[in-house]
Amino acid sequence: MPMEAAEIEALIKAKLPDAQVTIRDLAGDGDHYAAVIVSEAFRGKTKVQQHQLVYDALQGQMGGALHALALQTSAPD
Repeated sequence: MPMEAAEIEALIKAKLPDAQVTIRDLAGDGDHYAAVIVSEAFRGKTKVQQHQLVYDALQGQMGGALHALALQTSAPD
Protein backbone atom coordinates (compact mmCIF):
# COMPACT_ATOMS: atom_id res chain seq x y z
CA MET A 1 0.00 0.00 0.00
CA PRO A 2 1.48 3.38 -1.01
CA MET A 3 2.35 6.06 1.53
CA GLU A 4 0.91 9.56 1.49
CA ALA A 5 3.34 12.48 1.44
CA ALA A 6 1.79 13.77 4.68
CA GLU A 7 2.58 10.47 6.41
CA ILE A 8 6.22 10.64 5.30
CA GLU A 9 6.45 14.22 6.55
CA ALA A 10 4.86 13.30 9.90
CA LEU A 11 7.34 10.45 10.45
CA ILE A 12 10.29 12.71 9.65
CA LYS A 13 9.03 15.52 11.91
CA ALA A 14 8.43 13.06 14.75
CA LYS A 15 12.15 12.23 14.69
CA LEU A 16 13.40 15.69 13.65
CA PRO A 17 10.88 18.18 15.13
CA ASP A 18 12.68 21.28 13.81
CA ALA A 19 12.83 19.96 10.24
CA GLN A 20 11.55 21.92 7.29
CA VAL A 21 10.24 19.20 4.98
CA THR A 22 9.15 19.50 1.35
CA ILE A 23 7.94 16.33 -0.35
CA ARG A 24 7.12 15.84 -4.02
CA ASP A 25 5.45 12.78 -5.55
CA LEU A 26 7.63 12.03 -8.57
CA ALA A 27 5.42 9.51 -10.38
CA GLY A 28 1.94 10.17 -9.00
CA ASP A 29 1.81 6.62 -7.64
CA GLY A 30 2.52 7.20 -3.93
CA ASP A 31 5.67 5.09 -4.23
CA HIS A 32 8.30 7.45 -5.61
CA TYR A 33 9.03 10.68 -3.78
CA ALA A 34 11.68 13.37 -3.54
CA ALA A 35 12.22 15.13 -0.22
CA VAL A 36 14.12 18.25 0.73
CA ILE A 37 14.79 18.29 4.46
CA VAL A 38 16.53 21.04 6.43
CA SER A 39 17.29 20.37 10.09
CA GLU A 40 19.79 21.53 12.68
CA ALA A 41 20.25 17.82 13.53
CA PHE A 42 22.21 17.48 10.26
CA ARG A 43 24.87 20.03 11.22
CA GLY A 44 28.34 18.48 11.32
CA LYS A 45 27.11 15.17 9.90
CA THR A 46 28.07 13.62 6.57
CA LYS A 47 25.40 13.17 3.88
CA VAL A 48 25.34 9.44 4.68
CA GLN A 49 24.71 10.17 8.37
CA GLN A 50 22.02 12.71 7.47
CA HIS A 51 20.26 10.21 5.23
CA GLN A 52 20.52 7.53 7.92
CA LEU A 53 18.66 9.84 10.32
CA VAL A 54 15.87 10.20 7.76
CA TYR A 55 15.72 6.44 7.08
CA ASP A 56 15.55 5.79 10.83
CA ALA A 57 12.65 8.25 11.05
CA LEU A 58 10.78 6.28 8.38
CA GLN A 59 10.62 3.27 10.72
CA GLY A 60 11.38 0.58 8.15
CA GLN A 61 8.96 1.82 5.49
CA MET A 62 11.71 2.12 2.85
CA GLY A 63 11.56 -0.81 0.48
CA GLY A 64 8.06 -1.67 1.64
CA ALA A 65 5.27 0.89 1.48
CA LEU A 66 7.79 3.44 0.23
CA HIS A 67 9.67 2.23 -2.83
CA ALA A 68 11.91 5.22 -3.61
CA LEU A 69 12.82 8.44 -1.82
CA ALA A 70 15.34 10.84 -3.33
CA LEU A 71 16.80 12.86 -0.46
CA GLN A 72 18.32 16.31 -0.36
CA THR A 73 19.35 17.10 3.22
CA SER A 74 21.13 20.05 4.84
CA ALA A 75 21.52 22.07 8.00
CA PRO A 76 19.97 25.56 8.04
CA ASP A 77 22.11 28.43 6.71
